[in-house]
Parts: sequence; C-alpha cells; structure tokens
Amino acid sequence: QLQLVESGGGLVQPGGSLRLSCAASGSIFSINTMGWYRQAPGKQRELVAVITSGGSTNYADSVKGRFTVSRDNAKNTVFLQMSSLKPEDTAVYYCNLRRYGSMRPIDNYWGQGTQVTVSS
Repeated sequence: QLQLVESGGGLVQPGGSLRLSCAASGSIFSINTMGWYRQAPGKQRELVAVITSGGSTNYADSVKGRFTVSRDNAKNTVFLQMSSLKPEDTAVYYCNLRRYGSMRPIDNYWGQGTQVTVSS
C-alpha cells in the first residue's frame, strides 16, 4: 500500500520560512508527478506547486517567486521550500502523487495534510 508521509508544518511569523517534506513509500512508478496542494478554511483545495519525475515544475501564481518545489528521486521525496510567507498562505498543505502509465494518469494519492499557520 503506497503511503505519503508529510512533515515540516507549523507556526511562523509573516515573512518567515518553512520547509515541507513528503516521503512516498511503495512503488511510485518511473513517470509521475509529486507536489503540494493546500486548503484554507472555507475554500477549495488548490494547487500550490508540482514537479514531474523529469524535473519540470508548475506553480500557482500566488506563490511564484516565494516557494520552490524540488524532489529527491532516490528517496521518493518531494520538498516545498516556502519563503516570504504571508497570512494568506495559512492552510492545510497536502502532498500529492499522481502515477502515470502509458503516458496516462493511473491513480492519485494524498498525504494526511500538515498545518501551516502564518501569524504574528
């Protein structure tokens, strides 16, 4: 059973930084995307940043220039370095893995979520 285990959330002051990590256990397939979504109270879950197994990245406009997504393929781990954090970044952050076969998405996995709170 494939599992995603997140770590690194917490409370930080505006302008501060946090680094999230997500390790996948199990077979993630050679072609996949890993990344981060977030959900604030009363809002829909939204994409934050994703990275493909080939290293291509995609970011939400709201985090461009402040957040960096990266991965360690040897450890099946994805990271989200968050800088210049704003109160509006407050949300539960979810790790996501999408596996592909024959260039088509096969399935989707989610982590349990980690709370990020930006407040003074």
